[in-house]
Amino acid sequence: MRAITVRDREAGITGLALEDLPHPHAAENDVIMRVHAAGFTRGELDWPATWADRAGRDRTPSVPGHEVSGVVTDLGYGTTGLTVGQQVFGLTDWARDGSLAEYVAVEARNLAPLPADIDHTVAAALPISGLTAWQGLFEHARLTTGQTVLIHGAAGGVGSIAVQLAQETGARVVGTGRTADRNTVLGLGAHAFVDLEADRLADAGQVDVVFDVIGGDILDRSAALVRTGGTLVTIAHPPTVRPDDGRALFFVHLLGVTATSRGLTWTPCQFVEPDRARLADLAQRLRDGRLRVRVGAVRPLTEAAAAFAPGQRVSGRTIIRVAEG
Repeated sequence: MRAITVRDREAGITGLALEDLPHPHAAENDVIMRVHAAGFTRGELDWPATWADRAGRDRTPSVPGHEVSGVVTDLGYGTTGLTVGQQVFGLTDWARDGSLAEYVAVEARNLAPLPADIDHTVAAALPISGLTAWQGLFEHARLTTGQTVLIHGAAGGVGSIAVQLAQETGARVVGTGRTADRNTVLGLGAHAFVDLEADRLADAGQVDVVFDVIGGDILDRSAALVRTGGTLVTIAHPPTVRPDDGRALFFVHLLGVTATSRGLTWTPCQFVEPDRARLADLAQRLRDGRLRVRVGAVRPLTEAAAAFAPGQRVSGRTIIRVAEG
């Protein structure tokens, strides 16, 4: 099968290549999927799990990409709940070969059935962004009706879903972004928008929850906006400022990197967690029109390596189409 591989950590994205690999093997409780569409995160080449398995052994050549949508072609021993020929979508394991390939082995529990009326390219943009937004807002921050949430990067892949989920639950949503993002963010249901290029961050006022995908100075300044007893959730890195007593800080990181808290009160939550039931719920929201996923570009597998290049301005997620429907 054809797959995007990476062999040299020092080479970075220049080390990405399209090559032939053996067909994957289905271990116990696995399925083999024919990949129709795949999502990726540009920072994957910095993840320790891209280069070593869970025992710390080198596992190159590695196949990146951890969001997948496609069709089940084979079942491993003991696999239940899915069938050959079924359309599914979900997450591949962080420390195993990923979805930028024609076939991939995935733990069945990481996948959910995909309704026939959802395109694979849309489904492949949903798992990481959707689960990160849900888990950050509701499992870690415990956002409820009537609270106010400040969502940084509200036009991005994670932020745009967070805006929609928070608004639907009855929270007041303040989104942030660049000047050009204002109409997009308000169109997603945010009640207010703070332009990080022109407005003062303090204009957001006091909030119950900050949901951050940016980090840096924006994250540090956001701690002062959280009401006593409120929560700050970030998928970037721990803030470097100490909160007032009573302000719980939760550090949610996709990469599973342990960082120094610098005296802050924070809880590390390594990796977004696979959740079949939640994926199915998000898919139903798509079908009902209650959720929109922003797919900005769809590129073939032959262009996947180029899609990792930094500095590309795409309004929405870039998804790799591996096979036609």
